[in-house]
Amino acid sequence: MKVGKKLWAVLLALAMGIFAAGCAGPENELNNLNREPAKPAKELTIGDIGWDEGVAVSNLTKALLEDELDYDSVELKTLDVAPLFERVGNGELDAFQDVWLPNHQRYLSGVQDDVELLDPWYSGTTRVGIAVPSYMNITSIPQLNLTTTEEIGGIKEEAAISKRISDVVIPTYALKQEYSSWDAPAALLFEVDKRIRNGETFAFIAWSPHWMNQRYDLVYLDDPQDALGELNEPSSITTAVRKQLPNDEPVAYAFMKALTLTEEQVNDLEGAINAAGNPLSGARTWAKNNRDVVQPWIDTAKQAQHES
Repeated sequence: MKVGKKLWAVLLALAMGIFAAGCAGPENELNNLNREPAKPAKELTIGDIGWDEGVAVSNLTKALLEDELDYDSVELKTLDVAPLFERVGNGELDAFQDVWLPNHQRYLSGVQDDVELLDPWYSGTTRVGIAVPSYMNITSIPQLNLTTTEEIGGIKEEAAISKRISDVVIPTYALKQEYSSWDAPAALLFEVDKRIRNGETFAFIAWSPHWMNQRYDLVYLDDPQDALGELNEPSSITTAVRKQLPNDEPVAYAFMKALTLTEEQVNDLEGAINAAGNPLSGARTWAKNNRDVVQPWIDTAKQAQHES
């Protein structure tokens, strides 16, 4: 009898399970049909060369796309200049926001048909050249030979201005100084700060926009024989995006097209980043304190979001 009771209990449990499954099945299937499919994550990848204005604008873009425009992730990748253009061209990167023209023209030419170049986001006037601390009391490149300066410090040797100084400027003026790569901008700025604090005589590559022009009293040396050539002319700073970005990511595309900054705003943004000690935190702080600047970009992107 005990075995019979156990058998009946097992059979009853099985029957109830089948009944429950039969009743719940259609309802569950209906719920599954009515449930909206999960939306794919909104992600973007932006390239960065590591220069301060590029770090600033790319982190500002990341902050606002994630905080205001529903992007799940905006990844920032720091690379050398040649791979940046190559990867935007082949679609591995969505954008590169620190394109200096004509300085980067040779890199752009190789991917011209595979990228779209946006209007310049920087509305100020750029400058790049050889600079010295004002206490050296010189105003032109040939006057470097009247000082005890032994080298002209700069960024990586493959940069356009590095090549021009080594190959053209030094022989044109018969300078006794050698060109010395102090590597990335952060290393260069460390050297500049240290040497100015020590009152040393030295020359280095400087550029604007950059916070160094507010912090230090610098003199950009005149180039009477135009040895720097087209680098003496103001450049535009713009963004290159992959060709399909307008169709694939209309919100990010509209945002980057709308973004524009003055020299004062770039310097202020870089200052906020330096104060925060973290590019993303500094960019978020700056955006919060400059809502009137960023809101038009956000509104333009939201309009694109509504229309897509």
